[in-house]
Amino acid sequence: MQDFPKTGRNKIKRIPKRGQYDKETIYKILDDAFLCHIGFVVDGQPFVIPTAYGREGDKIYLHGSSKSRMMMGMEKGIPVCITVTHLDGLVLARSSFHHSMNYRSAVVFGTAKKVEGKEKEKGLFIISENILKGRWDEARVPNKKELKATTVLCLTIESASAKTRTGPPGDEKEDYDLPIWAGVLPVKQTYGTPQADPLLNDGIPLAKSVEKLLDD
Repeated sequence: MQDFPKTGRNKIKRIPKRGQYDKETIYKILDDAFLCHIGFVVDGQPFVIPTAYGREGDKIYLHGSSKSRMMMGMEKGIPVCITVTHLDGLVLARSSFHHSMNYRSAVVFGTAKKVEGKEKEKGLFIISENILKGRWDEARVPNKKELKATTVLCLTIESASAKTRTGPPGDEKEDYDLPIWAGVLPVKQTYGTPQADPLLNDGIPLAKSVEKLLDD
């Protein structure tokens, strides 16, 4: 895969050695999550809103209420910034100043367009599969009323970068002799025990998509 060109928009300025511009790294960070934060400006007011997404190639699909400010603003082709972050560990140093976090993050820039028809349904499928693979085929598909109430946008990635930190703390040389524990406390996201809907009819087994997710 090619790299995204470095520009004034995506170039990492703070600790540039942690920056990466190759599509493989950036896409892996995106594909390991399904919740992003979208930054955009409407009438001079900046907003940052969390939402679900799905990726296919250099395109990111987003969905929301047809009446939402975010959807109505972005479908006009305004510049958009999408961020995704994975917290991998707390970095506990000997000094308060050098405490940090291990993380993987991606920042994506582009403009979105509204999609309809088959591509709209495809976008919803991609988002659903990114959240829980196999669930789309288990659930009832959206009806005409639900599709009308939902806007689906397709954002083409124009520019992007990743930034990561790994490893132990970096203390001052004179602090290594201090009697203070230092190291990394790993952080992991896990799924708990499924909780059935109280209104679930008797005899309905756990969804195969959930079983597979928990088995993996």
